[in-house]
Amino acid sequence: MDEERADPITDYRDLRVWKEAMALAADIYLVTRGFPRDELFGMVSQMRRAAASVPANIAEGFGREQTRPFVHSLRVAQGSLKELETHVLLAERVNLLPAQDAATLGRKCETVGKMLRALIRSLMKRADGF
Repeated sequence: MDEERADPITDYRDLRVWKEAMALAADIYLVTRGFPRDELFGMVSQMRRAAASVPANIAEGFGREQTRPFVHSLRVAQGSLKELETHVLLAERVNLLPAQDAATLGRKCETVGKMLRALIRSLMKRADGF
């Protein structure tokens, strides 16, 4: 949402954070394909739901076309991201996910989290008139 951008943001699909969150969600779908069948309604479902919720909440908030509701949705996205991070750590701990995959996903979660925090700060400054 930087005013000096060459490409104006006219749609949530223009947001880098949404793009990164979508890539993370796709990665979660791919990695959970390798989980045992008996985890389909357990860990697989929980991880996929949390992962999909992050970009979905970014899009929902953007669609509200008001700063404060957008910030609220971004905070909901942060909560889903933390839920996903916890599932990734648990999946590693119970040997559903190799440590290397968990570390890669953890780094991606961290990146999306930093982007969400930066966007929230930027929007709050704008909303507060600073």
